[in-house]
Order: sequence, then structure tokens, then C-alpha cells
Amino acid sequence: MNTRDSLTADGRDLRVDFFLGIANWFIFLDHIPGDAVNRITLRNFGFSGAADFFIFISGYAAAVFYAGMMAERGFVVGATRLFKRVWHLYAAYVVLFVIYIVAIGDVASRYEAPDLIYEFNIAGLVEQPLRTLAHGLLLQSKVLNLDVLPLYIVLMAGFAPVLWAMMRKPDLTMAGSLLVYIAVRHFGWSVPTFPDGNWYFNPFCWQLLFVFGGWLALGGIEKCSVLVRLPGLQGLGIAYLIFALVMTMAGHFPQLEDAFPGWLFDTFNPNDKTNLAPYRLLHFLVLLFFVTRWVPGNSPMLKWSIFDPVVICGRQSLAVFCVGVFLSFAGGFVLMLSSGSLRAQIVVSVLGIAILTLVAYYISWSKQQSKPLPLLAAQVSNSVEK
Repeated sequence: MNTRDSLTADGRDLRVDFFLGIANWFIFLDHIPGDAVNRITLRNFGFSGAADFFIFISGYAAAVFYAGMMAERGFVVGATRLFKRVWHLYAAYVVLFVIYIVAIGDVASRYEAPDLIYEFNIAGLVEQPLRTLAHGLLLQSKVLNLDVLPLYIVLMAGFAPVLWAMMRKPDLTMAGSLLVYIAVRHFGWSVPTFPDGNWYFNPFCWQLLFVFGGWLALGGIEKCSVLVRLPGLQGLGIAYLIFALVMTMAGHFPQLEDAFPGWLFDTFNPNDKTNLAPYRLLHFLVLLFFVTRWVPGNSPMLKWSIFDPVVICGRQSLAVFCVGVFLSFAGGFVLMLSSGSLRAQIVVSVLGIAILTLVAYYISWSKQQSKPLPLLAAQVSNSVEK
């Protein structure tokens, strides 16, 4: 299947929405401090986590949508629509950034909890408020839990020329992305933040997952089909997942850590999330291999009504992510003020996911109401023709 054929295939791959919804739920849970419920999220069972799936799926979805537009209407139209999406992402970031820091500052002041300012990396607002705000608007803020959105904005902002090249030379473009990843890890390049330090997610490394998602969407899946059928690959994949699970657990339990040589434990702990360590990337690829193998795109399971909330949250990913960031702070604060018991943690987690789902359903409903009814649209069309 060539690039254009892959863009016009019938049907919507529900796996994109399903796993993007799961990723958003896990990101929300992972951001709640002191919550035992987030022990069930992906990051606790191996090297990769929800952020990896979020970035990969975002690249896949962007390639499907905007490459189709470029193929039909030209590069300029596709690029301008892509930049329009970037503007929406940036506007959402600005609103979230302002509300988030105001809420944290207000809570820290109202409840005499100055440690919150340092815990969420907004101490600069007290010392240099204007410079901190300015750098925050330039995506150079280190405010806790906002790291994924600036990464997504930057990757989308630079995706137009990458997508143009991928539609013509997909394999060469993918190789270029890999070379950038290798060079960045070798030379230690990164993006600085204010007042010090670097981005938590190095965009020069994480672009590999984003571009890889786009490459798979534009025909890469067919090219990988021979590789995934190699005998013994499934067994090797299971073995690696078990190894990643053991190494991750060793980072949580000192008794298990003592069972391994220091050099082996130190190789994988702490997990190099910032620069997307090769072992983390491999773990994600193995998970992706099993996901595509066990959950085909036409799986009837994805259409079960029980999974509708997850799918809806995936389709309204931006709103769910933004609301989730704020709710994770609110949930952590509630736990801090309450007993913090396991029951309270479960209630906060379940209630938060319920709110995210309601937000997603409301936005989906609202978008439907903005569309003209078919009968009304036909009447308007007829009146115009007359």
C-alpha cells in the first residue's frame, strides 16, 4: 500500500481514540501526589509509560489527518490547518498555565502551605514574577505536570515540513529522525528552561516517537509486517517485558534491588525519561507490537459500550488533558487536607476520571449542536440556489 492509499482507507481506527483515552486517564492518575491508585498505571510495570503512548498516537493521528489534507489540497492548505491546530494548543496551554499557577499560589497562601510553591516549581513567581510569566509564555516554564503539553506544541509546530518530506520519502525521513535522536543523546543537546535546568521531555529525543507514529500511519505498518512475523519474536518480546517489570520493581523495593549487581540496576534506575532512553523506546515498541497483534483495528471489542467513556476521552484529548492537569492538583490537595486514606485516594481518583469523562461527553455533545441539522441545511441550500 502506498502513501495515498493508506490515507484513503475506509473506517476510523478506534484504537487511536481508545489508547489516547487510556493515556489521558493514566496521566491524570500519575500526576496526583500520594495516590495509591496510580500504581496501576503503565509506568509501574515497565520502562515506558502513558506519555510515550500519548506522543506516539498524537503523531499517528496528525499524520493521518493532515497528510490527507496535504494530498488533496496541497502543502500550503495542510500546513496552515496544522498551524491553526498549534495555535489552539498554545492557547489552551496559556489558559491552563495562568489558571494553574494562580490556583497553586492562592492555595499556598490561603492555607499557609508555602512548600507548594516549591513543589510545583512556581517559586520564581514570588522572586521574579514578570520574567517567570514571560518565560512561561515562551514554553520555558518548569511548572510541575505541564511538561507534556509544551512538548506536544513544539512537535506539532515543526511537523509540517517533516510531514511534507515523509509523504515523498517516508523511509529517508524516518532515518533522519533517528539520526537526530542518536546525535542528541551523544552530544547532550536540550532546551533550557527558566530560571535554570532543561525541559523534562527533551523534544529532540521525543520527536522520534512522534515521527515514528506518522511513519507508521503513512505505510510503515506494511513495511514492518515482515519483521513482526519473525519466528521467536513474540517470545523475545515477552521476555523483555518481564525483564523491564523486574527492573522497574527493583527501583521500588530495596530488597529486590539487592538481588542484582549494581551496574545492572544503575543502568535502568532511575529511568531516563527526559532523553527517551533506548531501553525505554524498545519497551514501548514491544508493547506496540503486542497491542497491534492482540487488538486489531477492526476489533469488535472496541465498539462495546463499556469502552465508550474511554473512546470519548480520547477523541476530546486536549480538553481532557488540560482538565486532568488541574484536577490532579485539586485531588492531591484534597488528599493533603483529608486523612489521605486508601478510601479517600480511590474516591478522588474515580471522581476525577468521572469528571474527565463528563467533560469529554459535554464537548462532544456541544460540537454536535454546532453542526446544522441535515434537513435545515438542505432547506438553506435550496433557498440559496433559488
